[in-house]
Amino acid sequence: MATNAVGVYEGTHEHAAEERTTWWEYLTWSTDHKVIGIQYGVTAFLFFLFGGTLALLIRTELYNPAAGDFFEGATYNSLFTMHATVMIFLFIIPMGGAFANYIIPLQIGAADMAFPWLNAFAFWLIPPAGFILLLGYAVGPAEAGWTAYPPLSAISPDGQTLWIVAVHLLGLSSILGAVNFVVTIVNLRAPGMGYWQMPLLCWAILATALLQILATPFLAGGITMLLFERIAGTSFFQSGGGEGDVLLWQNVFWFYSHPAVYIMVLPAMGILSEVLSVFSRKPIFGYRAIAMSSFGIAFFGFLVWAHHMFSSLNPTLRIPFMVTSMIIAVPTGIKIFSWLGTIWAGKIRLQPAMLFGLGFLSMFVIGGISGVMLASVPVDVHMHDTYFVVAHLHFVLFGGSVFGIYAGLYFWWPKVTGRMMSAFWGRVHFAFTYVGFFLTFFPMHFLGASGMPRRVGWYAEEFTDLNRLATIGSMILGFSTLIFIVNAAYSLLLGRKAGNNPWQSLTLEWTVTSPPPKHNFLEQPIPAVDPYGYGTEEAYAYLRGERPQITLEGGAHRHADSLADEPAGD
Repeated sequence: MATNAVGVYEGTHEHAAEERTTWWEYLTWSTDHKVIGIQYGVTAFLFFLFGGTLALLIRTELYNPAAGDFFEGATYNSLFTMHATVMIFLFIIPMGGAFANYIIPLQIGAADMAFPWLNAFAFWLIPPAGFILLLGYAVGPAEAGWTAYPPLSAISPDGQTLWIVAVHLLGLSSILGAVNFVVTIVNLRAPGMGYWQMPLLCWAILATALLQILATPFLAGGITMLLFERIAGTSFFQSGGGEGDVLLWQNVFWFYSHPAVYIMVLPAMGILSEVLSVFSRKPIFGYRAIAMSSFGIAFFGFLVWAHHMFSSLNPTLRIPFMVTSMIIAVPTGIKIFSWLGTIWAGKIRLQPAMLFGLGFLSMFVIGGISGVMLASVPVDVHMHDTYFVVAHLHFVLFGGSVFGIYAGLYFWWPKVTGRMMSAFWGRVHFAFTYVGFFLTFFPMHFLGASGMPRRVGWYAEEFTDLNRLATIGSMILGFSTLIFIVNAAYSLLLGRKAGNNPWQSLTLEWTVTSPPPKHNFLEQPIPAVDPYGYGTEEAYAYLRGERPQITLEGGAHRHADSLADEPAGD
């Protein structure tokens, strides 16, 4: 086994002779982390299509100001409840698990996850949870929103009980998967790979997993109390029994749900760090700062939950939560600064993954600015429960998480499938997604600032034009997804072979065949050069074509033009 000066594992590629995974294994129980990663990804994307369809139905109802054009009030309430629940618990969080399952063991040089059986069990909790959630449509779906505030959630139809059971299963899946990621990253790294040699995706997943382990039990406790409220006659959250307090639910729920925002965003941030470095042909700027800022975000995420409650919070408690809500922008700002430093003066390749990465940067900054605005007590009290909050939420979770997910899909698609997607249609997909997203959600800032409340199926005539613009944007956004699906399907059937490392990346997952063999590496890889830390500017200069040759172990030479060309894409 040899490792070259660029930091790329020079092992044998006899992996191709190993037995390959059959299609049947993707539909059944498997303990191979790569199969489980694909199972996570495909399942999450199917729920993404369902949740997106619900969003289009919501926007269709809001095209005109009158109520009940297509859906009556209770039906409309169930649409936005199920839309948010599906997107958060069945798409974004599991999709983070998809990338973590498939990529992390390969990046750290491990043969599999630490607990393969537990890994499979965590995934197979998700499909029945999704089925139970959707079964609510047969008995009366939940109508209380994804936040499930009592007393409405205590008196909603039986679908609310099924909602609780489904979220319980999804929370258990999240915790079990998180334990596996922590143990895998801590204990199964290849020899020579210390913590400061790990790729930044590993740091992001480690911080995310710790958040899941610490925060998700609070959600489990809260929804268990809510379940007793519904079926056992307790009064934790309703004042009818004389002792209940609805603010108790708000505190318990947001103590989980604000960290949950970072559970959804941190994996996308890890993906972005990988993508920007590779397609800028530069080592990541501020590697340790980015790694530690992930844990800063995780820590402060537990100190800001009450900024969701400014309108109901004791005024003396508003100031400290306002301060912590603003402080959490600091580690995020460190990441933004480091990412900009990475692409500054880089040899940028505008492949689809890079375009979605840059889209993440621009949209997430807008969401971050509106978040700092909402951290201010006077602004938040004025904007509370308006469409300004809806705009902020989507600029963070779609402009951040979903753009990051698309960047990761385009980046690792060749490694997972062994085939290239069309770069041209990937760029078209990005253009429609970017324009459609901006037209859908940016006008909502103005709607909210003008006083339009969220979660309503009708509105004043003065809001008609901006709502129609948002609905048109949502149709463009929905169409963009069809472009991606066609591009992905064509790639699987007829796409050009990718090779082992089409992007000329420096991390270990690109040193094995595409797709990787069942056990990843024939021998234990030993990364000789830290692909992010000190001394690797030489490696990236070589990749940019600025140095004519580089010496490998054993005295061999390679010329720069073998790696510095435009990465493959079409």
